[in-house]
Amino acid sequence: MTYEEARAIVLSFPGVEEGTSYGTPGFRVKKKFFTRLHQDGDSLVIHVGSIDERDTLLERDPSVFHITDHYRDYPIALARFGAIREDTLRMLLDQRWREIAPKQKPRRSDR
Repeated sequence: MTYEEARAIVLSFPGVEEGTSYGTPGFRVKKKFFTRLHQDGDSLVIHVGSIDERDTLLERDPSVFHITDHYRDYPIALARFGAIREDTLRMLLDQRWREIAPKQKPRRSDR
């Protein structure tokens, strides 16, 4: 997968706005961080549910997931473009999108 392929997946989620974050291309949903290109140019910064979840990803597939010292205390994993599968990326982004996307208000039935 390339950055452009990952970008297309990111932009397929409703409400995603493209901009910059820490000097790299970044994406937000209603002003909340969604994901961004890491400064190394080879990885996507992905917010995961918890540090435990991140550590599981790192242990399970270190060829795909890694972190830098900067992210050690945050529930963030870096995913290598050349190694991550599309379905895995979509699943992780979907999880994050559901956390930050605006909640739908229940519709009132017409009476």
